[in-house]
Amino acid sequence: MALNARLDHRNPLVFDTHELGRRPGALQRLNRTIDAPRDLGVAGVIGVPEGSPVELELRLESVMEGVLVTGTARAKVEGECVRCLEPLEQQLEADFQEMFSYPDADDRGRVKAEPADDAEEDEDRLFVEDGLIDLEPVLRDAVVLALPMQPVCQEDCQGLCSECGVRLSDDPDHHHDAVDIRWAALQGLAGSLEDGEKDEMSGAEPGVDEKQEK
Repeated sequence: MALNARLDHRNPLVFDTHELGRRPGALQRLNRTIDAPRDLGVAGVIGVPEGSPVELELRLESVMEGVLVTGTARAKVEGECVRCLEPLEQQLEADFQEMFSYPDADDRGRVKAEPADDAEEDEDRLFVEDGLIDLEPVLRDAVVLALPMQPVCQEDCQGLCSECGVRLSDDPDHHHDAVDIRWAALQGLAGSLEDGEKDEMSGAEPGVDEKQEK
């Protein structure tokens, strides 16, 4: 998170930690219901519908390095069964814990830019900015990790028939007579021979059978 970014306190996922203070060991418990932000989940697979309620249960703890946030998010997710392609709904519960660090500041309260030992690791750190913390990236990561990557409408879903596409759970006795492809050509040849014999019989001259009998 960029240190010079200004957080909007009106954002429902931005929390004010001023009341918590910076005394290590101070605790604050919060419960908040928010509208789900856009694209909360795995695109095209399963996720929390935009605008649907997400219940947050949070525990904010002041530590030496910053604010430790422990929480649980609960929401309804929607998606598509990977076996039968039917729509599905599930209840999701995602737990998370994240540290928001206090940025070092000079005597005027301005953030001092210091070289990090690991630039990539520093880029992934989250910070307390003017007493505010933004939980959106934490919530997104927690939801994605808690979502099933292969969602199914029910554990014993049998999927679709590979030949005609019918949903097998709706028709447990559904089946197709299997034909061994190795015999298919012979069956076709046998059919051709039978048709040829019928044509020959139908084309025989009248009276031939009578003469043979005499």
